[in-house]
Amino acid sequence: MSMGPVLAADNLQFFLEVSRTGRVADAARRLHVDQTTVSRRIGRLEKDLGVRLFDRTAGGWQLTDAGQEIVPYAEAVETTIVAAQDVVVDAQAGGGALSGTVRILAPDGFGTYLLMPGLSALRNRHPDLTLEVLTATTHDLLTGRDFDIGITLEEPSPRSVVVEKLGQYELKLYASRRYLDDHGIPESIDDLAEHTLIWYIEDLLDVDPLQILERHLPGVRARVQANNIAGHREAVRAGLGIAPLPTYIGKTLPDVVTVLDEEFVAERNYWLVVPRELIRLARISEIVHSLHRIVADNPYLRVPVADRPGGPSTNGRPVPPPPTV
Repeated sequence: MSMGPVLAADNLQFFLEVSRTGRVADAARRLHVDQTTVSRRIGRLEKDLGVRLFDRTAGGWQLTDAGQEIVPYAEAVETTIVAAQDVVVDAQAGGGALSGTVRILAPDGFGTYLLMPGLSALRNRHPDLTLEVLTATTHDLLTGRDFDIGITLEEPSPRSVVVEKLGQYELKLYASRRYLDDHGIPESIDDLAEHTLIWYIEDLLDVDPLQILERHLPGVRARVQANNIAGHREAVRAGLGIAPLPTYIGKTLPDVVTVLDEEFVAERNYWLVVPRELIRLARISEIVHSLHRIVADNPYLRVPVADRPGGPSTNGRPVPPPPTV
């Protein structure tokens, strides 16, 4: 029986970096090598496989159909190698303080107003652990697999990752008392057409759970638009208008009140995503457990019903145990 080509794992790493950046120069910078080395390694991989993986254009390198088919297999090799290295690190730690680097991707609201304030206890227990937190509210937040733990508003495909519902939250309308004193209090959804609504930039909003204007506020257009939730929060505080905000943000703002409390509410979910090869690592398990505690301890979030077995949290609500998948 004939054997196929023997592929070098590090050549697959060069392939992945070019597939993610689309530019040899960017891949070379991330890999700390020169551009010639990147081009040579890709050429060697294409020769071993007998197919062209990229179309070279003036605008960058684009994956061919064959290249797109190779990506998930290259990612599996990458995560397996990283997991093997990390298992050794965790074993050397001997079950004590954890070390290493964990990259967490999260939507703006969760990352800024829940995750960052909630990490202090974890840092106190594991001062040698480095945490990288990247926040954005985009449909392709988890594209490229360049993360160790992801939190997303959209339920992703479970291919090669462990997915579970992390928590539920509500969006309600908020305005400052100053704005309402100046412009009046809307008494119905229809009245919002006469007010300044604050929301995301329409052309940049590609996250389906946040496409709420047409579904919940038909005929209402956002007159003040910002591409992140921090902008919405500050616009409300400054008295610019009315904005849908998660209750875990809106309820904590001084001199800000709920508008149309009974007429507008949108329930949304946060999903927890971990590459399957990393779920058994001690530092990943520890952070996952911390994320569950952050959700359980917040009075404005709900732990999913199916995930409620476990010990009580500080506010009497259960904290699910870390995944054992």
